Amino acid sequence: MSDVCSWCGEPVPAGEGYRAYEPEGAREARFCRLEHVVPWAIRGAAWDAGEPPAVDEPGTCAWCRSALGPGRVLVVRERGELRIADGLCSTAHLLEWAKAGGRYAT
Repeated sequence: MSDVCSWCGEPVPAGEGYRAYEPEGAREARFCRLEHVVPWAIRGAAWDAGEPPAVDEPGTCAWCRSALGPGRVLVVRERGELRIADGLCSTAHLLEWAKAGGRYAT
């Protein structure tokens, strides 16, 4: 099954791209590229209904290193069958994290 990017509308096949989840709100967004998180978040973060996959959820924010709580956002990079998860305090931290290059920022 293929979903479309929440920013540009291009197909995002299973096993590719990024998925962002807001677990408490049962919401998700899909991205073909990490760079598409930035304009999406700036324009108001339009979420769709969706549940996060079963992954080991991080306990701290990848941006500020604070403990994650309500309102957290889970970002899952899909690489084939691998699921690489990062947690963030909020959509605002997701925006800053993506602008800096995500988990591969220097």
